[in-house]
Parts: sequence; C-alpha cells; structure tokens
Amino acid sequence: MGTGAPSYKGFRFPVEIISHCVWLYYRFPLSLREIEEMMLARGVTVSHETIRPDGCPLREMAGRLQYR
Repeated sequence: MGTGAPSYKGFRFPVEIISHCVWLYYRFPLSLREIEEMMLARGVTVSHETIRPDGCPLREMAGRLQYR
C-alpha cells in the first residue's frame, strides 16, 4: 500500500468528513443510517447512500484505518 493521502477527486464532501464516516463505520458497530444521523447532529447533511462502502472506492483507506 502507498503512504500517500487518498484521492477524493470527484467527491462532494471534504476529506475530513469522508474519513470520519468511514472510520465510524469500521470502528463501531453502527449502521449507515446511524452514521447519517450522527453527521446530521453535527450539521452535515449526508445520505447513507453516499457513505455506503459498495458505492465508494474507500476500501483501501478503510483497511489502513483498521490497522493503525
């Protein structure tokens, strides 16, 4: 795996929001809808479809988060 920062070109949300959603999904036993509600409580309107792992090419980043 490369050590460079992941590329989020073409994504609607900033890197910090995407990273936080992926971290929540893989770190805690939360559903995507629960993550959606948590982000809404922080003032970020994001759909559970947006952060769905199958819909986003974020598996490489998620793998790095799991082994930190």
